[in-house]
Amino acid sequence: MQAYIKGSGMHVPGKVVPNSYFNEILGEDVDTWLRENLTIEERRWCSADESVADLCVEAAGKAMDNSGVKADEIDLLIIATDTPEYISPSTASVVQERLGTVNAGTFDINTACAGFVTAITTATMFLNGDENINNVLVIGAYAMSKYLDLNDKKTVTLFADGAGAVVMGKTDEEGRGYHYSKLKSDGQYNGWMGIYAGATHQPATAEVVENKDHLLKFVKKFPKELNPQVWSEMIIEGFRKTGWSAAEVDHYLFTQININSIWATLDILGADRKKGHTIMSKYGYTGSACIPMALDDLNQKGLLKRGDKIVFMGSGGGLAFATAFFEW
Repeated sequence: MQAYIKGSGMHVPGKVVPNSYFNEILGEDVDTWLRENLTIEERRWCSADESVADLCVEAAGKAMDNSGVKADEIDLLIIATDTPEYISPSTASVVQERLGTVNAGTFDINTACAGFVTAITTATMFLNGDENINNVLVIGAYAMSKYLDLNDKKTVTLFADGAGAVVMGKTDEEGRGYHYSKLKSDGQYNGWMGIYAGATHQPATAEVVENKDHLLKFVKKFPKELNPQVWSEMIIEGFRKTGWSAAEVDHYLFTQININSIWATLDILGADRKKGHTIMSKYGYTGSACIPMALDDLNQKGLLKRGDKIVFMGSGGGLAFATAFFEW
């Protein structure tokens, strides 16, 4: 028996924010640059009374429907997010109550935008190693609009909100499910991008809020070759371990912060760029949600076939990296 993905779901807020909105608030044409360099045309932001738990509940409900699994059949609920409902308790505990997954253990994972791939890897370890765990609900969720400075061009135009979810189970079918995973970190970059106030290092105060230190900050610019280099190295190592080749992979699902990083990685691998499925044109950058959202987009469009080989590759602040190989 091995872990596999039973079904998927996604949800985004109703509020659509087109690129033209930023032309107005920033007083310059950012629409052209976003379209030509990042392929982003619009994104979704939460309303004032909408939170990350709301996104999780909706995405999870769709994933359970898609997989045919009921709430009381979920044994474990894992939420990957770095924009939690609260500092404490966990977002997963909030979502568990609202979903009615009364038999599920719960916890959150924060490896920033690498969170979803880290979470399905963690879920796999439970499914493959614990006879009492049969169904795991994994959600990647992001509500970064709550942490954006509307005057900061570097962040406000890129980040968006959404949630993607999968239900994972066990199978003994040949050619289906988990094949490989790898986690990696490079902590020297922990101070380059993040939300650095509001926790124990710098608790929230009136001064912190006035200085906007509780909001997302790009402190240093990451080398543009960093993601393509690490992504390709990790995937190539996975090819060596599994015997897969770049050509036989049907879908590559990457963290979708920069389309050029995705294309550069596929070029290094010698893979067709069309196999790198993206959703950033409609949804912007949704952090730990973007990979499961892209997976569900494939699923809902009927583009996933039984036995399709999928490579997940996520990276996030810290820096954290995670890759996982599955057959659908």
